[in-house]
Amino acid sequence: MAAPQVAPVETPDVEEVPDVDRPWVTVVWNDPVNLMSYVTWVFQKLFGYSKEKAEKLMLDVHHKGKAIVSSGAREKMEHDASRLHAYGLWATVDQP
Repeated sequence: MAAPQVAPVETPDVEEVPDVDRPWVTVVWNDPVNLMSYVTWVFQKLFGYSKEKAEKLMLDVHHKGKAIVSSGAREKMEHDASRLHAYGLWATVDQP
């Protein structure tokens, strides 16, 4: 009886970043309640963004339905989302 043939295993040349190395993000979602000026003010107050940056993010929320407002470690993003919730904004944490 012949020995079974073993084919070499091919591994794809795909370099994956481990989940722990990928930053988390805080996403603010559009809502029908908050005024655009208020959202801009919250971004400035919580993140120290310039008025121009805060307005750009607010317009992304308004026109695109969402904007990434911060990125980093999961715990920090959960803290950012919690602070946004305290100001009445709809925010989630995700790992893109």
